[in-house]
Amino acid sequence: MRLTAKGRYAVTAMLDLAVHRNAGPISLADISRRQGISLSYLEQLFAKLRKHNLVNSVRGPGGGYQLERDPGRIFVAEIIDSVDENVDATKCSGRADCQHGEMCLSHQLWSD
Repeated sequence: MRLTAKGRYAVTAMLDLAVHRNAGPISLADISRRQGISLSYLEQLFAKLRKHNLVNSVRGPGGGYQLERDPGRIFVAEIIDSVDENVDATKCSGRADCQHGEMCLSHQLWSD
């Protein structure tokens, strides 16, 4: 599967939420720091993810985002579609160092 950066970042951010789902609402700043995605870009992506009912937001102190449903019931195609990308739209280019010398969180999804 080939995706543009937008699609890959959306999937990566959703994977981050899934991995940390037991920690309660996750701030976009935390996702930004862990995944190396700009905060302003995440804000744009999460507005779309929220509009498509893939995530919900929790306001106030300790607020952030949570998955709207169990991660096993969210499909990669839904995530990609929600951010207006094509499912076959660039991947990590097969590099094992696709994020600052390490594999990104979504790297294994793109392996053939």
